[in-house]
Amino acid sequence: MASTPRQLGHLVIKVRDLKRSERFYTEFMGLSVTGRIPDKMVFMSAHPDSSHELGIVGLGDEAPGPDERRVGLAHMAWQMDTMDDLREIHRKLKSDPTRTFKIGDHGMSLGLYFQDPDGNEIETFFELSRDQWPKGADVTGGAKFPLELEGKPAVADD
Repeated sequence: MASTPRQLGHLVIKVRDLKRSERFYTEFMGLSVTGRIPDKMVFMSAHPDSSHELGIVGLGDEAPGPDERRVGLAHMAWQMDTMDDLREIHRKLKSDPTRTFKIGDHGMSLGLYFQDPDGNEIETFFELSRDQWPKGADVTGGAKFPLELEGKPAVADD
């Protein structure tokens, strides 16, 4: 019998400037620092009951950045508690002229895709409870997400 993990525990990514990345993940993403190895690594979490969900390791300013043509992490995704939380990230992204982002409609979820200071892609998303998924929605899309990103939320299809 195969063992199945309960969930993904954490990600560790490599960054150039540890302090700059710590500021981004704490100030923009709202994560809390849960521990550190001075000048080497910082551990962070979105939840106070978790030791860490993200670790960042500093490599130095000369480290090469992500490359779409290489094997490795495509993006990390942070699930938001509410649609209003996702709207707040959207507002922050729109108010920063230096930051580009794209929106991904997955039917049962809506995601915002953007990059951290080192070019690592991040998705923040809100997912409806399974009983609210639009007809035909699955992980590959197949339906339009029923809530609006800007303005008042629409009523989810039954």
